[in-house]
Amino acid sequence: MQTADFNFVLPPELIAQHPAPQRDHSRLLVLHRESNSIEHKHFRDVLEFFRAGDVLVLNNSRVIPARLRGVNAKTGGAFEILLLEANATNDWWAMMKPGKRARIGTAIQIQAGRRRGNESRTGNDSETPHVVSYEILATVMDTNDEGHRRLKFSGNENILSALDELGEVPLPPYITRVGTPVAEDRARYQTVFAQPAGSVAAPTAGLHFTTELLDEIRARGVDVQFVTLHVGLGTFAPVKADLLEAHVMHEERFEVSEAAAKAVNAAKTESRRVIAVGTTSVRVLESALGVPPSGGSGPRARVTAPPKGGTPNRIFPGSGRTLIFIHPPHEFKIVDALLTNFHLPCSTLLMLVSAFASPGGTRGREMILSAYAKAIRDRYRFFSYGDAMLIS
Repeated sequence: MQTADFNFVLPPELIAQHPAPQRDHSRLLVLHRESNSIEHKHFRDVLEFFRAGDVLVLNNSRVIPARLRGVNAKTGGAFEILLLEANATNDWWAMMKPGKRARIGTAIQIQAGRRRGNESRTGNDSETPHVVSYEILATVMDTNDEGHRRLKFSGNENILSALDELGEVPLPPYITRVGTPVAEDRARYQTVFAQPAGSVAAPTAGLHFTTELLDEIRARGVDVQFVTLHVGLGTFAPVKADLLEAHVMHEERFEVSEAAAKAVNAAKTESRRVIAVGTTSVRVLESALGVPPSGGSGPRARVTAPPKGGTPNRIFPGSGRTLIFIHPPHEFKIVDALLTNFHLPCSTLLMLVSAFASPGGTRGREMILSAYAKAIRDRYRFFSYGDAMLIS
């Protein structure tokens, strides 16, 4: 298929710049695959969809305050740093601006975090600013083919422990409102169930859930399970290849617990539904499908493609790295319904939901783009802070 087949025109005013007043007050477009019909709901109405015995799978990765600011220790020139992935303690791959000045050996003094007294707790902008004292140096150790820099941090036992004070929320590039992220973003660009830190972008479909809503879902007899996929910057990268088959997917770390694998496998054996929240949860389930780790547990090798036909409808626990690229005419063996947000034109996420709309075929692209056209006409809000879509 052609990448251009997944393009659409979105009025810029429909790109949500702020979250809804409350998490579960966003709108919900429901696409029924069998009839290709649409319903317009609110997110709390998702309760109507669940039934006893369902397994709901969410991505519990926590977003880190990955954006840092610093100056060249010799010249004073300013740098912006976006941490991407840790290699080891205080050893990170990062994207830097301006990249041309970040040569190997360059030392960057990380600027002290400037936060208003209790901003992270109250969001009160009237409080007196204070400066947190950190003396952290980042040294450029290496570069890669993508133009990223490998940084070695010194002056702190672990840079992760300083990010809450030094770092900013890494909002996506299409959130273009004036100013730096505010206290609201620290709470709202994070799911209420976030646990292991590691993402530089939120698994946004999970942002609509409140603790109370999850409790109500459990009360209906739904088994709520969590998997982990640390979302990387590549989630925003457009597909540059003309043909989908030529695209090289970005790599992300994932983990499936014993409990999650057991719950999902039992549901498939007993013909109960598995409902995935977000494309990241789908990628985890597809990456864990029919690929047992060595010895049945432990780290998994890099998963570079979806499993071939004939693979049992079973996932395996463990951790690994995935590069799988899901697009039409992919066949899904685990996921029966998908809760997701509205995605960017020509993005791998749009291609995944198009595949899910018509598993094993190519009609899903037309179904999704038609649904998106209706969402645009009805002024739905798009992307990370936007509204949601249920494909069932």
